[in-house]
Amino acid sequence: MAIMLGGQQSELAKERHLDDLSPREIVEELDKYVVGQAAAKRAVAVALRNRIRRQKLPPELARDVLPKNILMIGSTGVGKTEIARRLARLADSPLIKIEASKFTEVGYVGRDVESMVRELTEVAVDMTKQKAFERVRARAEENVEEIILDSLLPTSGYPQEPDFQADNSLDFIDSKPNLGRTREKLKQQLRDGKLEDRIIEIETQDRSGGMIDFVGGQGMDDMGVNIKDMFGNIFPTKTVRRRLKISEARTILIREEQENLVDMEQITREAVQKTESAGIIFLDELDKIAGGSSGGSGPDVSREGVQRDLLPIVEGTTVNTRYGMVSTEHILFIAAGAFHVAKPSDLIPELQGRFPIRVELESLTLDDFKRILIQPKNSLIKQYQALLKTEEIVLEFTEDAITTLAEMTEEINRNTEDIGARRLHTLLEKVLEEISFAGSELENKHQVIDAAYVRDRLEDLVGDQDLRRYIL
Repeated sequence: MAIMLGGQQSELAKERHLDDLSPREIVEELDKYVVGQAAAKRAVAVALRNRIRRQKLPPELARDVLPKNILMIGSTGVGKTEIARRLARLADSPLIKIEASKFTEVGYVGRDVESMVRELTEVAVDMTKQKAFERVRARAEENVEEIILDSLLPTSGYPQEPDFQADNSLDFIDSKPNLGRTREKLKQQLRDGKLEDRIIEIETQDRSGGMIDFVGGQGMDDMGVNIKDMFGNIFPTKTVRRRLKISEARTILIREEQENLVDMEQITREAVQKTESAGIIFLDELDKIAGGSSGGSGPDVSREGVQRDLLPIVEGTTVNTRYGMVSTEHILFIAAGAFHVAKPSDLIPELQGRFPIRVELESLTLDDFKRILIQPKNSLIKQYQALLKTEEIVLEFTEDAITTLAEMTEEINRNTEDIGARRLHTLLEKVLEEISFAGSELENKHQVIDAAYVRDRLEDLVGDQDLRRYIL
């Protein structure tokens, strides 16, 4: 299953234009969220900067400057996905993360490799649409305000209304002296939020469409077919009348007004161009499809077949999507894998050549685990403190508690499966289980977590190898 990672732009990218960011500043931004892995950060920073440089070249030269795809080699939990995620937000680029093991060779039941390009295009369309919606939001809110006022105070029944609108005279208001004043009063109350619970009747589009199920491994999304595009206006859009609170009706109406105000064809063109020039595909678990055929039978045949299917996508081809043809020639591919069993050299030579930049991510050290707990802007401890603060609980971690947590994480990763920083999630959840369960029922709202508390919650668990294997 693909995970959509494009979207919200980072604060630095909002403050400064991406063209102004040097590779060093890109690395500094990544340092706020990812601990260590300097080589990987430098590689992606240079790749991103080269994209900006390419856009400044003459078109005839820019076409030939292809992205330098990156292969990240490292065990799980060391920051491969997070680097790609933060890079996409920094660049405000559409990005998807997808596992290479989900694909099957053409002819087998399963997903085909072209579907990831279609999903990337969908992400780009959503991003472009949201930006267009923001641009027209003020106008949409004004229109919705008038629609709500019309529902609260209908004016269509007055015969003089057309004359009033046509010649801008005051006859209409004079004939109904209270109408204009009442409408202005309602408008002010509406803006002050005094009418949010008032029930009104509105007309909205009926979005409940029938679902079409297909037998087989391919859905309509993988086929790149849009039912609405196929049937056009054969089935006209229905409108339904609904009675809602003004607060609920406003949300629905603003969305519909925004859709009416934007030009979807323009959005589609921008999204396709954004996909082709700035799209990023994070291809995880590439090592799972590494390995050649063995005797012409078995799963190796399918794995090598997936590599052959991936090759034209990574090299540059054109994929048919519901929004038109999309070229993959300048999409940046960031592949990742642990490569414990297979090696990068087990990939077919042609695919190896399409990932010229290779970086090996280092295993996390004791100091790295300590920094991961407290340093990033979205660190685990900050997350738990914020969650419990919603119930007026102040959570305080002493320095020795953080050191003990890091030491236990390192020990368990060394003695069992090394899952990197993901082990911290498990241990911290076990440490805070009682506090999280009691929540607002706790009498002592100031909870101090020290080394003794951590050992009390985890020591028996860590010491029991059999129990540790199943719980931690």
